[in-house]
Amino acid sequence: MGTLDAFGSLVSALIAAVVMLVFAILSVFVTVFVVDVAANIDGMSPDDGFVVLGAAIIAAAAIVAGGSGFATTEEP
Repeated sequence: MGTLDAFGSLVSALIAAVVMLVFAILSVFVTVFVVDVAANIDGMSPDDGFVVLGAAIIAAAAIVAGGSGFATTEEP
């Protein structure tokens, strides 16, 4: 039974990693849209690289801040 439990844990960890990666990619797309719209509302027209850079910084900060509460270990 120990082998099957370890395999199930591995599969569940891989599925969780894929889901987190998909949500991270979606959050970058959304923040690129938000940064681009906000720049257009303000009347600026930054290069695409700066829009992506700003969106990546915002998305990374949101992902790190959202996951920081889960870093504590469980007490038995």
